[in-house]
Amino acid sequence: MQGQQKTGLFQPESVSDAVAVLSDFGPHGSVVAGGTWIMRAPLRHECFAQNYVAIARIPELHRIDVTDTHVKIGAGVTHGQLARGLLGVPELYGLTVAARDSANPAVRNAATVGGNLCTVDFPAADLVTALLCHDAEVELETVRGRQRMGLEAFLRVRGSVQPAQLLLGVLIPRRHVVSAHARLPMRKAGDYPVALVSAAVERAPGGTIGRAAIAIGSVEAAPRRWRRLEEAVAGLPLDPTLLYERACELAGEFAGRDGPEAPGWYRVHVMPALVRRTVEDLRKH
Repeated sequence: MQGQQKTGLFQPESVSDAVAVLSDFGPHGSVVAGGTWIMRAPLRHECFAQNYVAIARIPELHRIDVTDTHVKIGAGVTHGQLARGLLGVPELYGLTVAARDSANPAVRNAATVGGNLCTVDFPAADLVTALLCHDAEVELETVRGRQRMGLEAFLRVRGSVQPAQLLLGVLIPRRHVVSAHARLPMRKAGDYPVALVSAAVERAPGGTIGRAAIAIGSVEAAPRRWRRLEEAVAGLPLDPTLLYERACELAGEFAGRDGPEAPGWYRVHVMPALVRRTVEDLRKH
């Protein structure tokens, strides 16, 4: 890439070219996919990057591959593509709903999986919340080669990821679970949600809850697993009222964030009801 002008928009057609030019740009370059977050940077009083590397022309980043053992989703897959592409994967119903119901149709047709995962200051990320329930891993390409890390680990370090790293996508192991996703917008469907709840549950013999994964989004600064609730519901019947009561008992561990949509206390207050709604949906599958 030496000698090539590195200003404005660069549109590589391979992962290796994208990583090379990102390495050359260093802190003066950034990846752009759907652009739904970047284009609103001025509204957040943020500056645009000096250079953008678009991933639109890299085919492998726009694929959804479903095998017997894993589902691999490219970073450039849009929410709309994801909702359609997972219809034949019943255990990822919660992720399908998260992709299908987020934002509005125009945003869903542009916003990508990679954008949802890499945007640090976006606590209301539906896909991140849903993916946390599925032991997902992310795959990164760097100048030193390809690497994987767990999604939770990635979320902890994503703000300090080196500019020369490119998120390729997310890998989800296939398991026998039922999953669901619930969101509460303040006024209408396209608004940012006040709170998000996702869950994936393995059923034990007798129909009780075996292993449960429950994630909360939009309540605090970043989505996270609710591990105390997961431990509290193991072995219980999949009963919406019972899990609502457990969620009420444990909700005090959350420190809700104040925001334009709602005050922090309200976000925490509605969480147990969203847990109940999520469990009601789980029982249908």
